[in-house]
Amino acid sequence: MIIAGALAAAVCFADTVKNVAEIPLKDIDGKETSLKGQKAKVMLVVNVASKCGLTPQYNALEKLQRQYKAKGFTVIGFPCNDFGAQEPGTPSEIKEFCKATFDVSFPLMEKVHVKGAEQHPLYAALTGKDAAFPGDIEWNFGKFLVTADGKVLKRFNPKKSPDDPEVIQAIEAALSVN
Repeated sequence: MIIAGALAAAVCFADTVKNVAEIPLKDIDGKETSLKGQKAKVMLVVNVASKCGLTPQYNALEKLQRQYKAKGFTVIGFPCNDFGAQEPGTPSEIKEFCKATFDVSFPLMEKVHVKGAEQHPLYAALTGKDAAFPGDIEWNFGKFLVTADGKVLKRFNPKKSPDDPEVIQAIEAALSVN
């Protein structure tokens, strides 16, 4: 009953929010924020995991962060344990792993569900039937390119490396417009 109520509230909330930038989030330390609160013109929203075959994508994500941060870009990582229990860590374990293994400097958010009954409202808005790119998240490291005003510009599947020319071209095009 409680899960059903939470799901209904999340769906209702996702339907009433004008854009994904306004959806309340918490960072990995539990501090309230939003995509708008990231103060970036363009963001790459990624559901991440520490024990996945795609985890080495953290290297390319961090490279993007360092290359484009000064131009108004940021990567935002959303730890997720929905696929094969590949993100079992606590917030402090996740932060430590990301820093020690990949020297991650981009923002990490609280661990969220990107699918299912407990799907976070952000992911309900990003993947729902009325989304710009609807459809369930397939696996860890799904990526969405989003503007500060909440426009979802592009979606990349998990196997598309962050340093793929298509991803880089999309980021550069979005930065030149925004």
